[in-house]
Amino acid sequence: MDCFFGSYEIGAEAEDNIKAVVTFSIPDIGIKFKAPFSGVNPDHCDFASLLALLEFIDSNQKYFKNHTYSIFGNNRRVIEQVNETEPAPMSFAPLMAKARKYKRKYRFSLAWVPTTENDAFDALLD
Repeated sequence: MDCFFGSYEIGAEAEDNIKAVVTFSIPDIGIKFKAPFSGVNPDHCDFASLLALLEFIDSNQKYFKNHTYSIFGNNRRVIEQVNETEPAPMSFAPLMAKARKYKRKYRFSLAWVPTTENDAFDALLD
């Protein structure tokens, strides 16, 4: 089963935080999620999106217990950090720990796709 995550920047606040929409999609079961988020930078927003997806998977095992799944996103840096092929900034240590815990628990693959192939963005602007 393929799952997709990402975030879409919609502006900056006065204190330089990014306003974004975090989104994920699981096309095989018809799930599309999007929510507003205020992050410190685009990577932070994408980590929030990935963690929202992973928490959904963790809480809804009835959809996943008999499936292997792959997760795709368009932020190469976040993907490489979770895959442990690139070091993560210390400021994201708690987020990274959660993401890696889920990766060990569910053994999903995590790979990059171009934004145009990221299903999480299909209905973003509806």
